[in-house]
Amino acid sequence: MAIERFELLGVSTARQVLGTPSAPSVLLLHGWGGAIESLQAVAQALSERGFCAHTLDLPGFGRSQVPPETWGVADYARWAIAYCDWAGLERVHWIGHSFGGRLSIVIGAEFPERVQKIVLANSAGVLNPPNMRDKLVKAGKALLRLPVLRVLEQPMRTWARNALGSDDLKAAGALEPIFRRVVAEDLLPYAARIAAPTLLIWGDQDQVTPLWQAHKLEQTIPDAGLVIFQGAGHFAYQERLPEFVRIVETFFKGS
Repeated sequence: MAIERFELLGVSTARQVLGTPSAPSVLLLHGWGGAIESLQAVAQALSERGFCAHTLDLPGFGRSQVPPETWGVADYARWAIAYCDWAGLERVHWIGHSFGGRLSIVIGAEFPERVQKIVLANSAGVLNPPNMRDKLVKAGKALLRLPVLRVLEQPMRTWARNALGSDDLKAAGALEPIFRRVVAEDLLPYAARIAAPTLLIWGDQDQVTPLWQAHKLEQTIPDAGLVIFQGAGHFAYQERLPEFVRIVETFFKGS
């Protein structure tokens, strides 16, 4: 099916729906910097296995407009639920990769009545402990607040962003305020409230959301299991696509 444009909560965006509308629905949420195409192969495979797969360009990505305000994860989660209302979907399966996993965690906690099962693929949402770079940045910000150094604040912030910022931060553009907000949110309190069966699928070589974060989520979510793809990275679902789809199909169709 072709990609369809529509407007939701004042944001022009896009979706692709694959499969029979009457089939069990799966909503796929891509990672930061991604788009419909990021999870298209997964959606296609699931549609061939008896599911109706909905993939979206999240606001600010792909064909979607940037949100009108500095959204946090909960705002994106409410937008995804508004999509379900708009599309006539009651309870669905959720697949969230990285940033999309953040949304899935909040949805699982805040909207349990809209969730059947959740797959978190190399999900974000667990905060890294502060490292030396973080401590230096924090100390530098404190110094720059001193009146005598105020004139240097903006040039130093720009330097720190370019020299020390992550690739996602450097590429964020108009989404930078949103990026800074969402990466600072600790979602473990939400994870502890997820009632739906949840499967975590992770690459053990992930350098973006390291494997220890998967173990932390598995320990925190009441009904969770973890599948580890040896040798795979942050996009383990793409690297092991047939295996990923087979596991997800079995999980969603299981009692």
